[in-house]
Amino acid sequence: MSGSITDVGGIRVGHHHRLDDDAGMGSGWATGTTVVLTPPGTVGAVDGRGGAPGTRETDLLDPSNSVRHVDAVVLTGGSAFGLAAADGVMTWLEEQNRGVALDGGVVPIVPAAVIFDLPVGGWKCRPDADFGYRAAAAAGTDAGIGTVGAGVGARAGVLKGGVGTASVTLESGVTVGALVVVNSAGDVIDPGSGLPWQASHIEEFGLVRPPADELAAYADRHGELGLLNTTIAVVATDAALSKAACRRVAVAAQDGLARTINPCHTPLDGDTVFALATGAVEVNPDPTTPASMTPELPLVTAVGAAAAEVLARAVLVGVMAADRVAGIPTYRGLLPGAFE
Repeated sequence: MSGSITDVGGIRVGHHHRLDDDAGMGSGWATGTTVVLTPPGTVGAVDGRGGAPGTRETDLLDPSNSVRHVDAVVLTGGSAFGLAAADGVMTWLEEQNRGVALDGGVVPIVPAAVIFDLPVGGWKCRPDADFGYRAAAAAGTDAGIGTVGAGVGARAGVLKGGVGTASVTLESGVTVGALVVVNSAGDVIDPGSGLPWQASHIEEFGLVRPPADELAAYADRHGELGLLNTTIAVVATDAALSKAACRRVAVAAQDGLARTINPCHTPLDGDTVFALATGAVEVNPDPTTPASMTPELPLVTAVGAAAAEVLARAVLVGVMAADRVAGIPTYRGLLPGAFE
């Protein structure tokens, strides 16, 4: 349960949110914005698997399209309204002279994705450009987890969701990290056991099966499920990858959601994963790669597998670190026996 997306050199994360003490029941603030800033020259791509995405600038990330580099990625609450937060990030980046250089100025490239958290607080209490500007200005190496930024109004099934992050360094020296906003309609915790779906994660996080009365209480809460959904994430690596290779990493990383959320990628989810490659680490092509295949194929395979694993871990980190908001129970609060 260690590591952060900011272990990838040059990646920075910033949050801005508003959370009122009386949030809930359709009133008060309970939402926020998270920004992932990239070093210059970072290549980006995206993969969307949910049937109800809320996104901005994702078409630009298609490998067949012209712009290669990404200046920031915005993950935000507020449903489609929250996409306005990206305007503030663009303004901040323009002040830093970051973006595509054109006659007269620069145009920052800022893809974005949203979660549907409007019913958690007041429907009209949603992120705007100021949220994005403040999140970008606050970016640093401390990524923050739990009830921060876009994770403030997030929900994971019947439990409180949040922001999670994790990383790993491969034998090649390449680092892979992930940051996720867990707001899933599906369960991160198995209702039958009160534990994560994968046995390896049960051991990694030191969890045990909670008592029967806690499991019964957890099962009772499932009558409250609504249409709060969409898990959005960024995976990043310092490997030098092409735009097409980044797309394959984003595709592979989606497996991390499938391992930890059941169900996911449904028609009601907007599950979206961005992939970033800073290019700081050059890995020599594997000489055994057949001449008919792309030379970077083994590297892309390794980075994609790592991206899936760190994203799966990040999902659990986000749920375990979340604090209670608007009456939504936390994993630790509803199933404390799992931590004994």
